[in-house]
Amino acid sequence: MTAKTQPGVPSIVIVGRPNVGKSTLFNRLTESRRSIVTDEPGITRDRIYGTAAWRGHAFEVVDTGGLLPEEKAALPREIFRQARMAIEAATQLVLVVDSRAGVTPLDAELARLLHRTGKPLLIAANKVDTRQQEPLAAPFYELASAVYPVSAEHGLGVDDLLDAVTRSFPSAETVVSEAGGGDVSGPLGTTVRPGQEVIDVAIIGRPNVGKSTLLNRLVGSERAIVSPEPGTTRDAVDTLLRRGDKCYRFIDTAGIRRKGKTKLVAEKLSVVMARKNLERADLALLVVDAAQGVTSGDATIASYAQQSGRSVIIVMTKWDLALEAAAQKAAREAKSASPLRGKRGSTAQSKRAAAGSGKGGRNVSGKGGTTIADPGRLLYEYERLVRARFKFLAYAPVIFLSGLTGERVDQLYGIIDQVAAERRRRISTGELNRWLAQVDLDRGTSPASRKVKIYYMTQASSSPPTFVLFTNQTSRLHFSYERFLENQLREQFHFVGTPIRFLQRLKEKRGGERRGVSRKHR
Repeated sequence: MTAKTQPGVPSIVIVGRPNVGKSTLFNRLTESRRSIVTDEPGITRDRIYGTAAWRGHAFEVVDTGGLLPEEKAALPREIFRQARMAIEAATQLVLVVDSRAGVTPLDAELARLLHRTGKPLLIAANKVDTRQQEPLAAPFYELASAVYPVSAEHGLGVDDLLDAVTRSFPSAETVVSEAGGGDVSGPLGTTVRPGQEVIDVAIIGRPNVGKSTLLNRLVGSERAIVSPEPGTTRDAVDTLLRRGDKCYRFIDTAGIRRKGKTKLVAEKLSVVMARKNLERADLALLVVDAAQGVTSGDATIASYAQQSGRSVIIVMTKWDLALEAAAQKAAREAKSASPLRGKRGSTAQSKRAAAGSGKGGRNVSGKGGTTIADPGRLLYEYERLVRARFKFLAYAPVIFLSGLTGERVDQLYGIIDQVAAERRRRISTGELNRWLAQVDLDRGTSPASRKVKIYYMTQASSSPPTFVLFTNQTSRLHFSYERFLENQLREQFHFVGTPIRFLQRLKEKRGGERRGVSRKHR
């Protein structure tokens, strides 16, 4: 699947060499702060999509990474390839140049390449901050016949640029009509019908754990740049996708690392933006490197998702590498074992062999013909370890997959649908209180505390499920009691993958004083 806008929706693609102000112009046109802007060159790498409107014209804006056509290094080559995919679907190209630097050989080379595409081309001579500096744009007429001096930072001249760009664009009403009654397009040509629900899914995790690889596999195209270099993704990459009758918006975020590990300004901003983009999602895919195991950094990121009230699915990726590592470890152990180790060594060896040939087992061959326990058993044991490290996310489902090979990736959609449905689920007040009448509340009360009575319970809202408790308590329930109540609630109503929040209506004290409402997030 390639990047392709919906027919009838014009697309403006912003291109240029590094550090000329493309992202600043993108943010100006879309009236957002989607793209990270700093003085460091090469911040934007993936294609960033946004929507904009100008004087009755609705259109799409695409920000691309700084282009270095002749660069042979892997990352610049990938950035250039991503930009070409956006250019192929463009209605209008805007080449951003630095008016203060004058015409550079790279500007000229990019202009030649863009002219060859046959797409309409305008030049935005950026960093013209005053009217007196407008003559700085004159030399760029040798690259194109339409040159507009602008200041993306201050907005000077942007209105003239937009007038020129949108002159041939259809009106917003025409676009809506062609889209079939008001559908909204996404960067993969996906349309969202009016009233159709979109599941927003944030992909979070440490740097270089395979988030972008997973995104590309989920959407069926190379939507995000994948590189062995940690921290490749800087901006959040939104991808809208329809699958069957459901619509998903995947948000690929930058890798989150500890503050002490972030040195560049861009890295610090990308971490901040990743946490902000998490707030836009309904649920989070917490991506963990199965070959490396769960780290303290993974647990910290998981706590961010829990505290934000997002639903969570734990995705153990690179499972193919974990199986390979297990096979290699078994081969090393077998090689180190020898008959000289005696009966004890032989017994241990035979136990391992028995484990590998258990009932229903399927052996995985290591080097030299050595076998280890079947993948199902290894997965079961590994999941126990994962659960132990993520005790506070006991409600989150765990899936083991490989973004590189695609193994089990399709199963992830079913889990996303289930968790999204559980997040939106509402329980009627009658059903809740019938259940409450059957719960032995005394089991959750400690001997030293006042006996808890819950008179009434109702669900105040969903996404995440939030319940109001009317009790005989004058202070907030102890966290251990709320955990007991949550466990009982999940046993009956499940709420897979989603946190549960409790609001407590406190009993009035004598004399008419009311302690108010206690809020508890879990």
